[in-house]
Amino acid sequence: MARRKRDLYSTIEYIGPRPQKPKRSSNFGGWFIVVIALGIAAWFGRPLMPLLKAAMVPASNEQASLQILELNQSSAPSDQLAAAALAYATQDVNYQTSYQTIDYPMGDVAASNGGAADLVVRCLRKQGIDLQKEIHEDMVRDFRRYPQLWSATAPDANIDHRRVPNLHAFLERHATSLTPQRVPSHFKPGDLVVWSLVNGESHIGIAVPGPAGSLKDVWVVHHLGGKPKWENVLLDYPIIGHYRFPNSSK
Repeated sequence: MARRKRDLYSTIEYIGPRPQKPKRSSNFGGWFIVVIALGIAAWFGRPLMPLLKAAMVPASNEQASLQILELNQSSAPSDQLAAAALAYATQDVNYQTSYQTIDYPMGDVAASNGGAADLVVRCLRKQGIDLQKEIHEDMVRDFRRYPQLWSATAPDANIDHRRVPNLHAFLERHATSLTPQRVPSHFKPGDLVVWSLVNGESHIGIAVPGPAGSLKDVWVVHHLGGKPKWENVLLDYPIIGHYRFPNSSK
C-alpha cells in the first residue's frame, strides 16, 4: 500500500501541447534585403563612379608630361591632338559655358574659362583647324542639319561651336565615324568621343593614353565641371559617337 501511494505522487500527468524545440532563426530575409539595398545603391550611385575612380587613381602632371613627350615623337595628327589634350588637362581652366560675344574667326572666351566643347576647339586649333569657322560655314550652308535646341533662327558664330550637340552633328558630317564600342582597345589617341550623360545631355572628350601608356587602358581628357581632367572614365557613360578628325586611316 505504501508503494502504491509513492507511485501515485511520483507520476504527474502533463496536459497541454507537446513541447517544441526552438527553431533556428533564418537570416535569408535579412540578406535578401541587404542585397536589394546594395543593388539600388549601385544603380543610383553610377553617376558618382567617374569621380570615385578619379579619386582612387589620380594622374599627375609629371605623368602627363611623360606621355606628351612620347606622343610628340610622332608626326601623326591624331597623336599631336592627344598631346595637346594632355597639355590642356594640366591647365587651370574653370568650367564656364555661358554665352559671350567673341571674335570671328579664331575667337575665344578667356583662356581661364571654358567647357567640354571649348577643350576640343582649343586642342584642334593647335593642329591648325578652327572649328568655330568650320562649323559656322557648315551651318550657313545647311542650318537645318544641325540640332534645333536653342530657339535659334540662324547660325551664331559666338556660340555654335561651343555647344556639344553641334560638334556632334559636325563630326557626323565631316569626320571618320566609327561604330561606338565599349572596348578600350578600339580607341586610339586623338579619337573624339561623345557620350550621353545621365541627365540626357551630351558630352565630348579626347581619347589619350593612360599613365602607363597602354592602349588597353585608354583614358580621356574632358571637362565636366571643375577643371579639365585626365581620367579613366571612357566607359563610364553610354558612348554615342566615336570619331577621327581630321580624317585619318590610322
